[in-house]
Parts: sequence; structure tokens; C-alpha cells
Amino acid sequence: MNRHEDYMKIALNLAQEAREKGEIPVGAIVVIDGEIVAGARNEKEMRGDATAHAEILALQRAAKKVGHWRLTDATMYVTLEPCPMCAGAMVQTRLGNLVFGAYDPRAGAAGSVVDLLDHPAFNHRVIVKSGVLADECGQILKDFFDTRRR
Repeated sequence: MNRHEDYMKIALNLAQEAREKGEIPVGAIVVIDGEIVAGARNEKEMRGDATAHAEILALQRAAKKVGHWRLTDATMYVTLEPCPMCAGAMVQTRLGNLVFGAYDPRAGAAGSVVDLLDHPAFNHRVIVKSGVLADECGQILKDFFDTRRR
């Protein structure tokens, strides 16, 4: 087992919590110097807030924990490729690294549909590693939507 997979399993546990609450099962954690400083799951339905994505909440919590908004030394692990809103927040927080699981061919903003994290027009670029535990991360989403369609 490698550290990326270990951290992604923690994010997957948060995704499972989201699923149990009726939320789209996405989980995210923020790691700095080997320490998990924040974690979150989707809370859109619970909060009635379209911006309550796991990534946004984890970035907010991490910034609060470290005492400033710049997260250049941080790595985020998230079960699904970020959407444009979340990718924009990662650029704005100067996130150092992103590791994600499943690709999002409909709204992915880390390379699938667009790549906002490595866009030459922006003043910051996030280093991305994709596909970590992609099958497991994709399966929890597939199961969730299969259940909702029934």
C-alpha cells in the first residue's frame, strides 16, 4: 500500500458518510507534512447550498486550522475529479497538490473536460495526480446513482 492510497481510503470513508446522508458520495481531505488537517464530505443537500462540495469545505477547514488561506504546502485527496468551482478554489488557495480518484467526464476541471489547475492564464498551478483508487472511487458513485434511479 502506498501513502496516496492510504489517504484516498480516508477520503472514501468520508464519501461513504455522504452517501449514508443522501449526499452525492464525494469525500476530501487536506494533508500537510503527513498530517490530516481537514476533511469533509459533500453537504449540498444538508445545507441547501450548491457550494457545499467536499473540496470547498475541506479547503475552508484547512485554512482555518493553519491560520491562513494559502495552502501551498498542502495536498488534497478527493474521490472525484474536481468541478470548475472547486478547481477555481484550489487555484485561489494556492493548493500545492491534488490527488483524485475517479475521473468526471461530464464536469471534470482537472483534465477531463477542462484543465483549470494547469491553465497558463492563471498565476498558480496545482500539481495533479489522477486515478488513485479510481475503480473504488467510481464504484461508490455508480452505486449511489443506480440506487437513486430505481
